Amino acid sequence: MYKPRRKLKRINPLSGRLWSLPVLLICVMIWSILFSAENKQKRFVRVFFPNGCSLIAELAITEEERQLGLMFREKINPDQGMLFVFEKEDILSFWMKNMNFPLDILWLNQEKRIVHIESHVPPCKNPDCPSYFSPLPAMYVLELKTGSVKANQLKLYDKIEFVLPDGAKP
Repeated sequence: MYKPRRKLKRINPLSGRLWSLPVLLICVMIWSILFSAENKQKRFVRVFFPNGCSLIAELAITEEERQLGLMFREKINPDQGMLFVFEKEDILSFWMKNMNFPLDILWLNQEKRIVHIESHVPPCKNPDCPSYFSPLPAMYVLELKTGSVKANQLKLYDKIEFVLPDGAKP
């Protein structure tokens, strides 16, 4: 018996791959979530003072993070800080533009020794804010809640201990 030939379906070469596009997108999304979660874990470091006290410092490594710093935040707790990490030692200038609270600021050299201290630095809401800088080169700057320098009896050339996570260099 004669069987009429069936019409062949036209096969789009991309149709078999279309299902893989959503799968690929889902894989990329999962990877980016995991990667960003890993980065968030690396965004903080424990900082130890010579008196045995410690705090958790948020890392400011990229240029954007360093420019933003603690601006626009409402407060900082005594057990918190922000550690600015630079590529090399240099004369580093900071200001308090758009800050909502005063800070103690420590400049640290590459050996993590304090080379300059500014205590009770007031916030600045004006367009022309004063700059604060160390007369000696620094590689790290640690911003703390005002009063932390006195409370932890910090002084010039004290060594501050912290270990930067892998990949936390600028």
